[in-house]
Amino acid sequence: MKVSEVSVCVLQAKEIEVVFNGIYAAKGIELNGLQHIEYRDGNVFWNDNHYQELVFMPNKKDNSFSIKNVIIGINFHWQRYETQTFKGVLKLIANDGNVCAINVLPIEQYLISVISSEMKATSSLELLKAHAVISRSWLMAQKKKRKNADNISQNAFMSFVKNDNRLIRWYDRQDHTLFDVCADDHCQRYQGITRADNQTVVEAVLQTKGQVLKYGNDICDARFSKCCGGMMELFSTCWQDEDFPYLVAKPDLINGYNQRAKIDLTIENNAQNWIETYPEAFCNTKDERILKQVLNNYDQETTDFYRWHIKYSQKDIRDLIEEKTKMNLGDIIKLKPIKRGPSGRIYILEIVGSEKSFIIGKELEIRRTLSKSHLYSSAFTVKELFNKDNLEHRVPDFFILYGAGWGHGVGLCQIGAAVMADKGFDYQNILMHYYPNSCLEKIY
Repeated sequence: MKVSEVSVCVLQAKEIEVVFNGIYAAKGIELNGLQHIEYRDGNVFWNDNHYQELVFMPNKKDNSFSIKNVIIGINFHWQRYETQTFKGVLKLIANDGNVCAINVLPIEQYLISVISSEMKATSSLELLKAHAVISRSWLMAQKKKRKNADNISQNAFMSFVKNDNRLIRWYDRQDHTLFDVCADDHCQRYQGITRADNQTVVEAVLQTKGQVLKYGNDICDARFSKCCGGMMELFSTCWQDEDFPYLVAKPDLINGYNQRAKIDLTIENNAQNWIETYPEAFCNTKDERILKQVLNNYDQETTDFYRWHIKYSQKDIRDLIEEKTKMNLGDIIKLKPIKRGPSGRIYILEIVGSEKSFIIGKELEIRRTLSKSHLYSSAFTVKELFNKDNLEHRVPDFFILYGAGWGHGVGLCQIGAAVMADKGFDYQNILMHYYPNSCLEKIY
């Protein structure tokens, strides 16, 4: 594969249906229309033959193929299935009991789709340019990590620590070894040409072609999330125990920065006051005009991203935790924050049960454990409620979680960046706000 190309896993399934919208060729056979591929006996099974790997090449660069039942929003509250259309090469590999469908295509073409998939293509040009730079930077950084993976000890990729009393786990793209990135939120959303139909997006990619963020000689691992909740988070609270000078904890505003920066949200009382109020921030907006530019239709189903709450009965939370941890902790007595990051996000949480206590982390593991899908974020406080006729009972009847933000909060805040663009900030200023100490550089 060429350096200027990217390999993206679109779907892993026992059976895959592909419609070739033009002439493609594989194993010396030219074809178009509907094709059925399945996993069988450790191989990719197609056209009455078994293959370890199968590659479909287009005879024209503008040819496309459509894959049915692609899952988007995997394990999130808005998970659904779509038929999605792609350009480029389709590679099929047998992997872990499934067929892995991988789209190989030029990086700049990939970016046009990513930006349209991560947000609406009707967003402002400056926001789209900023997103083009960070998506390109993140991708190039991940490709380098994958290239260097063979020279790194396996221990460097350990993503969990588990014993009888705790599970500390994080989720990062090093899970991927057969391809560069996946197509869902675990990496960055990629939905082919399904939504990539806006000329403004094309202009954003063309005007920033080859531009990345760098720190020293390294391309920045430019993380981003939907809404930071007013304060950006550190890398180490979400992934491995390291931090980067360009992924810093800082308020999502410019005016009043010094005063806000003095608030220590790792302290429980400060975090509670912060999370349970609506402090000024770029991402603190209900402007439907801006939100409709940025959020795709399924994202607009989430309306309370800046501040939110959720209520669980004792039975609900007990059953949920038992299902997610595969342990019986008894009645849930307390959800106790042990460590918070500087945005107020909990990254070590103790679940105190009547039979046993258990510690979990990091932020995404907490979000997954306390929700059928994912909590919006791990920046939350907990209020315990007792029935009036049972005030002496030490087991709460209800838990209310009051939360802030949507996502991990590291790097660019998409809602905040949209507001900045609407206020007249150009893409360079947006990037320097969310990635201080970095510099913009054209590498090709």
